[in-house]
Order: sequence, then C-alpha cells, then structure tokens
Amino acid sequence: MRFLGGPLDGRVDVRAARHGDPLPTVTHVHLHDGPKVVHRYDLDAVGDGAAVYRLRPPVRRPVADEAATG
Repeated sequence: MRFLGGPLDGRVDVRAARHGDPLPTVTHVHLHDGPKVVHRYDLDAVGDGAAVYRLRPPVRRPVADEAATG
C-alpha cells in the first residue's frame, strides 16, 4: 500500500495477508515541540488487490463570531 499526501507521501508499506484486511483509516500523529499534528489517511482500492491510503482533507471548523456570542 502506498500513502499519498501529507507527511507520509510516497511511503510504501507491504502488509502480509496473515495480518488480515488493511484498516479503513490510518491515523498518523506527529509530536514535536509545538502542538501535536494529526493526519488521517483513508483506504482507497485502485485495482486487483491494490490499494492506496489517501490523505483525508482537513476539517474546517467554523470560528464563532465574537460579536454574536458576546
């Protein structure tokens, strides 16, 4: 399986059949001096037994309007 996008872009992992089916989503957490950064990759079948993990687009959370809340 190949990872597309984000910090794992281009990484290839070979998963033995004995480990079962690949997970539908893989979470990659990067810890460093700042806040933790989380990336999620969703499994996408691309052909005969082949699959890639594509970076999930970030979720945009609306920012509360200070005038409306205060």
